[in-house]
Amino acid sequence: MKYKLLVLDLDGTLTNQKKEVTEHTRRTLIEAQKRGVKIVLASGRPTYGVAPLAEILELQKYEGYILSYNGGEIIDWKTGEMMYENVLDPDILPYLYKCATDNHFAIVTYDGKYVLTEYPEDEYVLKEAILNVMTPKKVDHFLEAIKFPIAKCLIVGEPTRLAVLEKEMYEHLKDRMGVFRSEPYFLELVPKGIDKAQSLAVLLKEIGMTKEEMIAVGDGFNDLSMIQYAGLGVAMANAQEIVRQNADYITLSNEEDGVAAVVEKFIL
Repeated sequence: MKYKLLVLDLDGTLTNQKKEVTEHTRRTLIEAQKRGVKIVLASGRPTYGVAPLAEILELQKYEGYILSYNGGEIIDWKTGEMMYENVLDPDILPYLYKCATDNHFAIVTYDGKYVLTEYPEDEYVLKEAILNVMTPKKVDHFLEAIKFPIAKCLIVGEPTRLAVLEKEMYEHLKDRMGVFRSEPYFLELVPKGIDKAQSLAVLLKEIGMTKEEMIAVGDGFNDLSMIQYAGLGVAMANAQEIVRQNADYITLSNEEDGVAAVVEKFIL
């Protein structure tokens, strides 16, 4: 079998518009795993937000992996072992907080099942919480609440204004950390070098596979690096134009079981 590792983005790729994995896609992925293919769920979501999909696909039984925070963490889902971790420099947090508050945006981070924020009722905070099946938790002061290493922060808010802040923060921070939007209303703030391809290179080395044995499937800007890196880079029909241009193959959309179509064509 040529391909032994299947890397899947979640939102806009594995899940449909309802954020669900269809039964057809689930069955197809279980069959691929029965034949020895290992699955990696690679997402910008926090680990807690990826876990329910790992359970649906039985990653624990079939020895799959979670790559969360866009590559900030890699977890062996069978053993629970943290294989790789990259966290934010705590010295940068006051600047991130100031950027958010000066522009009247909410800033969030994560602790277990909680989304920590000063504004738990904010509509965009609630979007993030619902997406990850997590609970917003109000903190009196964001900076004082963070007494532990964190893999990312998220500034959320109205897209047009957030785009302006993104440019300003990127110019200021580009040599120190990653600043990019995963959705028009979500501005991701992650350690420098966080990148799905870079983290997958670490994983491949750990498990003794090559990138030529890997299929990577995605739809967004943050999937571009892994699609270019993989032996077979696949874009969803609903992917961003630049992602489709850089893919080896374009599958059906996430509303048409595009992931299942890839597996049926190239693995089963």
